[in-house]
Amino acid sequence: MSDGIDAVKIMGLAKRLNLSRTGFYWFFADLKELHIAMIERWENQNTGTLVQRCNRPASNICEALFNLMDCWLDPSLFDARLDLAIRNWARVDDELQIRVNDADRIRIDTVAQMFQRHGFAPDQAQVRSLTVIYTQIGYISMQADKTRSDRLARVPRYVEIFSGSVPAQRDVEAFLARHTEA
Repeated sequence: MSDGIDAVKIMGLAKRLNLSRTGFYWFFADLKELHIAMIERWENQNTGTLVQRCNRPASNICEALFNLMDCWLDPSLFDARLDLAIRNWARVDDELQIRVNDADRIRIDTVAQMFQRHGFAPDQAQVRSLTVIYTQIGYISMQADKTRSDRLARVPRYVEIFSGSVPAQRDVEAFLARHTEA
């Protein structure tokens, strides 16, 4: 993720994992199989989890947006570094770019459906969805270095802007409780 796809070499990976070159082949038949596994992990974790979070039960759009915002704050739900790495790789791989475009379409459609379930007209839901997704992609692409507390403090305002409604204090508190470090 830090050095780009061209840095993904069997010998380098084997060395980093304290394996012999042949030891690598116990896990993957070749470099292409590793690449496929990386892409599938990204699709399952990032797009799959985003879809799951958007489909969680929510009593209002703010609660639904907080469910989605969990992705941006919990790397076990959504791996932002992997998302950026895949997007950068797709710039030089046309087949992967198609998969990235498909994932973006799924993400945008899923967020739009979430808005529609909470009473937004299809055209409004679509634009709000684009705003949510483009904001997050921009945040990831810019590699914004905000502290966790800064990010947490801004989320209720993002939810307000994205939804057009001030979130209920109970929804804000429930969200913050999920992200308070023990």
